[in-house]
Amino acid sequence: MGKELYDCFSEARETFAEASEALGEDLSRLCFSGSPEELNQTANTQPAILTVSVAAYRVLKRNLNIEPVLTAGHSLGEYSALVAAKAISFFDAVRIVRARGKFMQNAVPAGLGTMAAIMGMPNQQVVDICNRASCRKNRLIVEPANFNCPGQIVISGHTQAISTAGEQAQQAGASRVVKLPVSAPFHCSLMRPAAEKLAEHFADVKVSEPEIPIISNVDAETNYHAGTVRDLLIQQVSSAVRWEESMQLAVRQGVSQMIEIGPGRVLSGLLRRINRNVQPFNVGCPQDLERVAESYAQ
Repeated sequence: MGKELYDCFSEARETFAEASEALGEDLSRLCFSGSPEELNQTANTQPAILTVSVAAYRVLKRNLNIEPVLTAGHSLGEYSALVAAKAISFFDAVRIVRARGKFMQNAVPAGLGTMAAIMGMPNQQVVDICNRASCRKNRLIVEPANFNCPGQIVISGHTQAISTAGEQAQQAGASRVVKLPVSAPFHCSLMRPAAEKLAEHFADVKVSEPEIPIISNVDAETNYHAGTVRDLLIQQVSSAVRWEESMQLAVRQGVSQMIEIGPGRVLSGLLRRINRNVQPFNVGCPQDLERVAESYAQ
């Protein structure tokens, strides 16, 4: 993950070196030769993805001189967006997401929580199913975690409640219900202990006013103030990601092209289902950079 960028661009190598200094370990070794078991630990996954994403952004900005007018990031990606907006330093962000990963992993005992994607159902119908599948008597909860795009919602909570909600969704006409290979039930109220610990961690972190407007996952609104950014990042751990609304807001504000930064093309796929009039690009490797350069030159 990220090796081609590392080999081809000094900006990427400098980014990996900064991340390694922040963590006190060689992050390039983890990304390039770490075992799947190592990389799948969320305390490692989060700083690794953040580093590759910021490396790709720095390469893009320095080599193509592209200046974003708006930023947004899905879940962990919100930290990359905040680094791009200069609201948080990359050095601090790497350390925060390492701690965030540990807090989230430890919030719920292994096996007690999970997540699932529900396809082909309206948002409110999924919300209603989650409410019915949650059991106050047994203290079992299941909640919407990601409103990704029309017809795709991820739910999160106790494993038993997820199974109940999935069965109810299939009976109600969902086209698919897919359990996700995750290590914990992210973005639901079971993550509140992680949010509390993250709040303590943020006490020593400098957060500045974003130089570029950023759309928050929690409220799907454009935020400009340092205090609001900090509060929303803490809430984000245990709140749903309102991605569909975030992209709709970007379109209303006049955005016609979006560049997905970092590994994968998931967000570009979601964007096509949200609004086909917006042109998505991806930058995760040197070849992607060439394609973006060609498109912007036309």
